[in-house]
Amino acid sequence: MSIPEIEQATPSEIKSFQEEKLREVLHYVSAHSPYYRRLFKQHKINILDIQSLEDLTGIPTTTKDQLQRYNDDFLCVPKSKIIDFVTTSGTLGEPVTIGLTDKDLDRLAYNEAISFACAGIGESDILQLTTTMDRRFMAGLAYFLGVRKLGAGIIRVGAGIPELQWDTIFKFHPSYLIVVPSFLLKLIQYAHANGISLSDSGIKGAICIGEPLRNQDFSLNTLGANIKSHWDIDLYSTYASTEMSTAFTECIAQQGGHQHPELIIVEVLDENENPVPNGKEGELVITTLGVQAMPLIRFKTGDIITAHTDPCICGRNSLRLGPVLGRKKQMIKYKGTTLYPPAMHNALNDFTEVDSFVIEIYYNEIGTDEIRIKLATKKPSNDLLHRIKDHFRSKLRVTPGIEFRPIEEIQKLRLSKLGRKPISVIDLRN
Repeated sequence: MSIPEIEQATPSEIKSFQEEKLREVLHYVSAHSPYYRRLFKQHKINILDIQSLEDLTGIPTTTKDQLQRYNDDFLCVPKSKIIDFVTTSGTLGEPVTIGLTDKDLDRLAYNEAISFACAGIGESDILQLTTTMDRRFMAGLAYFLGVRKLGAGIIRVGAGIPELQWDTIFKFHPSYLIVVPSFLLKLIQYAHANGISLSDSGIKGAICIGEPLRNQDFSLNTLGANIKSHWDIDLYSTYASTEMSTAFTECIAQQGGHQHPELIIVEVLDENENPVPNGKEGELVITTLGVQAMPLIRFKTGDIITAHTDPCICGRNSLRLGPVLGRKKQMIKYKGTTLYPPAMHNALNDFTEVDSFVIEIYYNEIGTDEIRIKLATKKPSNDLLHRIKDHFRSKLRVTPGIEFRPIEEIQKLRLSKLGRKPISVIDLRN
């Protein structure tokens, strides 16, 4: 699949294109969305005054809480037109229902097809899907639809079971895995324990979801470097959310996930909802384009990222998103230091002795943020505990509370409400 023409256009051409699409979606929600009709009326917004991307600041942002509270009011079509119902993971609250029409499913397929193509995957490739497609999970369905539209092959293995994954690899010879990066380590461990040659697997690369692979300068973080040290395959990060119905996937340059200008408008805002300077971190705020059932205008994702606009060697001129620093609601003020859970993930990934962990965030008796890390290891010891604490002090300048717990307890804590993907952070402050 060739690069979409708009992604190779000049920045000014991309901006003009997006402004035209913005006007279209504002007219659409004004006519069909009970929520946005009410919002425009309440704030006396004339959509004809919104002509440029800069004018978007005249529209209030939409939050996850509002999407949850007024869920049905965001629908722009009768429920009889909804083909597929999906829900968010509910990591930071109750899951939100998102409806998709037949047109939205086509858009989802197009999004993933051009995202896979961005990573260099073509119709001659076979991809092994190691995530679920059931339990109202949009991502698994999106991957399947995208591979199908791309014309490549896909094997729907589902989550977990390293033995089954390896059996499938040698039976069907896929060239790429769609996988959570930490599960790649489990595949590596299983291979080492069972005499499986990683170099003979035929796997060229992995589309990595759900966990960051890179530092902010795009070098591999501890998790990514650990994978590469054992299995020399190409690693491509992809970032998306159910509400966006759009993915930001790395190209061959691996310098951030590319925006698809025909599908989504991006803003990066500070705590006062003002645009941050280019290259500075802020909250990702998106406006979806081409969505029929539940388009969103200025939706606050809660994810803290940095946008990059310098040219990319792949030929695309679209904006790129760096690795997610963390979720705004999970920001921790701990002993004078601002922390996000991914930084703690990275520190823990330096220890091969740690089999699993969960991070709990809570308020202490004086009402300030406290951190408790529960981790499982086959050989707990004071020496390991001291080394982990020293490592945190060195890397993050603070040492959270750390305690060893049985692996069964950790696994139970990591099970999400819907059982679709494990959780590593439990925020007890809400």
